Amino acid sequence: MEFTHLLTQVVADDALHARWLNTLSMMENTGARKISAAEPKTTVDLLMLKHAAEEARHAYYLKKQIQKLSKSDCPTYEPVYLLAPTDSHAYLNRLDVQVCRYLKETMGLSGAELKYAAYLLVTYAIEVRADELYPVYQDVLTEAGSKVNVRSIIVEEEGHLAEMLRQMETFFGDDWQRHAGRAVEIETGLYNAWLESLTALGKIDAGREN
Repeated sequence: MEFTHLLTQVVADDALHARWLNTLSMMENTGARKISAAEPKTTVDLLMLKHAAEEARHAYYLKKQIQKLSKSDCPTYEPVYLLAPTDSHAYLNRLDVQVCRYLKETMGLSGAELKYAAYLLVTYAIEVRADELYPVYQDVLTEAGSKVNVRSIIVEEEGHLAEMLRQMETFFGDDWQRHAGRAVEIETGLYNAWLESLTALGKIDAGREN
């Protein structure tokens, strides 16, 4: 199912829309926690703190948006309140594991250096995805006349992407594009699998079965 059509179905149903927002919130929160977990104990910099704080803010903002939908309530991130809960929960963890494996095999990294390099590549790949996903979502919201909006997230995600590019150039040097490309390739495979789980049996509500 084409992504715009998928979101159009979601936005047209308040219960599904609430679970979609909750799913995005959960994934943003997972990202914030992963960034925090990757922080070095004594040398964490301002930019890394900023990224963790903004991802957490996005999680909160998306959760608050649910209140704009009638008869909808998703109090926690338990499976019943998510779409495709199994794949949604595992998405970032799988990306992190596969990127770490790639970095170990290609660069021989370990320890704190591996953790930081993985943070850079995973965050970059996710920002590339967010830079595509949120504008499409906003277009669907606007077309539907929804009270929900994600414009502030779009602006911040664009800033994140530019910041990650600079950080990767510093850490990986001339090879940054090769490593970034591999991270995006890994993420694309996981994203496509996630979409398939959302649209199982041709119905977005099949997420209840995952």
